[in-house]
Formats: sequence, structure tokens, C-alpha cells
Amino acid sequence: MNPNIHRLYEIAQKQQRLIIGLMSGTSLDGLDVALCRFTGSGLFTELQVVEFETVPYTEDIKNEIRPVFSTKIGDIQRLCLLNAWIGSLHASMIQDCLKKWNVAPEQVDLIASHGQTIYHAPKHLHNLAQFPNATLQIGDGDHIAVKTGIITFSDFRQKHIAAGGEGAPLAVYGDYILFSKKGEDRIMLNMGGIANFTYLPGDLDASRMFSTDVGTGNTLLDAFTRLHFNKPYDENGTIAASGKVHTGLLAALQDNPFFKASFPKTTGPELFNMDYVKTAQQQSDSQQVPPQDIMATLARFTAEGIANAIHSCFTNTKPILYASGGGMHNPVIMQMLQTLLPGYVFKDTSALAVSPDAKEAVLFAILANESVAGESIALQSRGVPSVYMGKVSFPQ
Repeated sequence: MNPNIHRLYEIAQKQQRLIIGLMSGTSLDGLDVALCRFTGSGLFTELQVVEFETVPYTEDIKNEIRPVFSTKIGDIQRLCLLNAWIGSLHASMIQDCLKKWNVAPEQVDLIASHGQTIYHAPKHLHNLAQFPNATLQIGDGDHIAVKTGIITFSDFRQKHIAAGGEGAPLAVYGDYILFSKKGEDRIMLNMGGIANFTYLPGDLDASRMFSTDVGTGNTLLDAFTRLHFNKPYDENGTIAASGKVHTGLLAALQDNPFFKASFPKTTGPELFNMDYVKTAQQQSDSQQVPPQDIMATLARFTAEGIANAIHSCFTNTKPILYASGGGMHNPVIMQMLQTLLPGYVFKDTSALAVSPDAKEAVLFAILANESVAGESIALQSRGVPSVYMGKVSFPQ
């Protein structure tokens, strides 16, 4: 037997598994690295987040990625080179974390790498009848496996698409496994570059569970802050708090078929980008509006996108809302949400023993744990195919 297959078989049989989950989102902030200890699988999964760190991307790294990020026209050679380069870069970041944590690579069973999203193209965005849903993440798993010496699962989103999904959101699987609780309806709201949530019914009926993107999270706020304030993001929402919402611009931003489409649905910066904002400014004759007011309006756009989706999906119940992702650190957005969603109880995932910043990396570690040790769970519900995900890369 191939020794790598034998090693994978042994990992699947273990009582506990030590898995590193990796996440780098559309905000291009850096690489989230979560070292997770798992016991069991499925709804019997027990998790301990042993270590967590966000390794920031330098401006040089961001500048290498941005020319091919969410653009229809790009440099194919750069894309080809970046696939290998990011894989090696992520491997180096993992090695640095393990050294800092005093953990030997031999102690780690698996790496679960999301990769760096470059382009997300569901059919409702590309509108090319002959082509299916598609998405592309780079950061080759073989480079991670060979450089770290650890079996690596990567490219999770392709199986979801092959099985009839849109490749996102994938958080629903880990949310269901880790955060479902009998007797408590929950909304797991994640605000990264794009905002999405998972609904977890308190009766644990998987057919009622669903996950959907709802609109922007930080993507427009971050892009506008870089362009007009020469900062990577609006720390503590200070800039947005100094402005006033422009109602005409807000209405123009909200005038898009995405917001009228049924749930579940996905989107990305391929739609919501600076060109989208410029078009809305032209439509609302708001080109001369002060940039602080634009920031306030973009924050309101994010908050209303989330709140409107929740109001639309939940008319007779108010599930407890658990927030995660970078957007939850923006007090302007959070205050707007509490105003727009009266009667909702707001918490964050630290109340569930998982750091809200670590949550997405943890969820990919869960996907790898399920792929090696999970038994079939009937997750087939609205846009959630019952599949195991991740392609396996061996170190040798």
C-alpha cells in the first residue's frame, strides 16, 4: 500500500486528530491559521482551538494578488505563477506558526487550505448559458504538503459546484456540525468581504437549514478607504461615523437584481467593487458627496443588506444572532444592525468557545475532519449538497 494512503487510513482511525485550518478571504488581510484538535465527527464532533493567529499579508503580497483578483481580464502568466507562489507562501506561514507554537509538523495530522479566492462566477453573475457555476482559488495544495510534510486538503469549493451548488457559502457544513443546538434557533452571521449567514433550526432538522450570501461585508468599505484615505480599512468605523448617509446613493446601491433574487444565493467583489460604487454615484448624482458621507452610506448599505435578508427569511421567529468576521469589529455597522433588527439578541461566536476571527479557518478544518472521518450526514437542503469536499495532496 502507498504509505501516504496508509497514513491517511491511520488518521481516519484515530480518536483525536490535530488539523490546521487555513483561510484567506476576499479582504486580502492575511492568512488565518487555526490549530484545531478534533474528537469524533459529524454532530458528535468535539473541538478545541489549540492555537490561532492571523498572519498579515504585506503590501507587497497584496500588490502581487490584486492585478488578477476579481477581474475578467488578467495576466495568465501571473495567475499561473501565483498559484505555486501562494502555496509556498502559505506553507512558510504555517511553518512559522508551528515554530512559534512549539508544535512539530509530525504532530499535525492534516492541513485544510481554503486558498486565495481569485474569481467567483456563479451563473447569475456571468450569464453565459453554456457554462456552469464556477469559482477559482489559488495556492496549490501540493506545494503546501511537500513544503510542510503534512497531508493537505485543498480546493474545497469545486466539489460543491460539481454537486450542483454555487461553491459558496461553505460555512453551512461546519456551522451545522459545530454550532447547532437543540431548542435554540440560530443565525451564524459572518461579515468578511461579503456578508453571509447560516440558519440553524433548533429542531436540528437539516432540511430546514440553509446558508446564503446577502450582500457586502467589508469589501466596498475597505476598497474605498484604500482609495480615498490611504488606509487598509476603516479602523473602529471612525471614518464612517464622521459622515452622513446619502439616501439617493443608498437607493442606487440597492438597485440591483441580486437583492431581488431568491435565497440561497452567492456573490462577490466581481459585482460589488469600485465600479459598482461609481455607477451608483452617477445614477444618484452624488459624485461630489464628501468621502466621509460615502463611507457612512457604504456602511448602511452593508447593514441594510444583512437586515433586509434576515427580515425576508424570518417573519415569525427571531433566532439568536452570532456574529463573526472582520465586520463585527466595526461598531458603526453593528449599531446599525441592532437598530434595523429590533428584538434580536446579538452575540458573537466567542460565546460558543470559538473566536469570531478564527471561525472561518476552523470551519475548513472541520471539512477536512469530515472528509477523513465523517459518516454521511443528510445535509441536502436549500442549495446544500451532501458531499465530502477537498482534494488530497501527499507530501511525497
